[in-house]
Amino acid sequence: MLGEFTDKKAEERFFATYDEILGKWPVPAEELDVETRFGPTRVRRCGPEDGAPIVLLSGGMGTSLSWYPHIAELAARHRIHAVDTIGEPGRSIQTAPVESTEDCAEWLAEVIDGVLAGTGHEKVYLAGVSRGGWLALNLASRSTDRIAGLVTIEAAGFGRIGRSFIWWSFREIFRWFLPKWLLRLVASGDPEVRHTVRPLLFGALKYKQHLPEMHLFSDDELRSIDVPARIVVAERSVIHDARAVAARLESLSPHIRVEVVPKTTHGLSLEKPELVTARVLEAVPVKPGV
Repeated sequence: MLGEFTDKKAEERFFATYDEILGKWPVPAEELDVETRFGPTRVRRCGPEDGAPIVLLSGGMGTSLSWYPHIAELAARHRIHAVDTIGEPGRSIQTAPVESTEDCAEWLAEVIDGVLAGTGHEKVYLAGVSRGGWLALNLASRSTDRIAGLVTIEAAGFGRIGRSFIWWSFREIFRWFLPKWLLRLVASGDPEVRHTVRPLLFGALKYKQHLPEMHLFSDDELRSIDVPARIVVAERSVIHDARAVAARLESLSPHIRVEVVPKTTHGLSLEKPELVTARVLEAVPVKPGV
């Protein structure tokens, strides 16, 4: 089955909000549709053409626009490709079902091939939040032929997502409706960003997804990742035990480096946006040999 909005009005409202937020994209960008077996995937490209290519993957329901607070700094030195994930709300158009984790990897590999075509670069750096981090790791654990390195922020795939996540989500949503002055007192990060993306998130709830479950990564899968991987997790995460994740991963591979960020939750990218930007910049050399 294919993902779709519940009705035409919900779709129109979502894209009206999408286009409004797109106006906050801080640098000139071009949009391209990368053809994949699962449908054309919308990619927003910006930054110097000779910069190291970075593919940005959002969390579930987040769309590429969730990266807008980070773009000005990232695109100053690097070639940025922000992706609307296939099968989720956004400008990508799903034409075939995504039925397995293998399909997820195949889709992302095709996107990477598309953004690299004609650029002179052979590999990209991947940066993903939550489900986007899972997508990056899911591909890297199968093949790193086109990957130079990766950074994940609170990636799924290290623990079962259950009631704790649901309760955290409800609490987080309640906070997003607080006035900015109060939100500034009770939550880390810029309240303006939460208020900006809030209508897009709620519009996305009218989209019915049909995507495979994000499986838990095995030791063998993680051990097979042979490129630098920076795994950033939140100390108070509700989707895994951060300390256990750190102990496990660092014992598996010398390529994996784990950072536990104190006093943060699964909303780490909103709570510490400057840290997220810094970790991506640290992972990507200005003049890489790719």
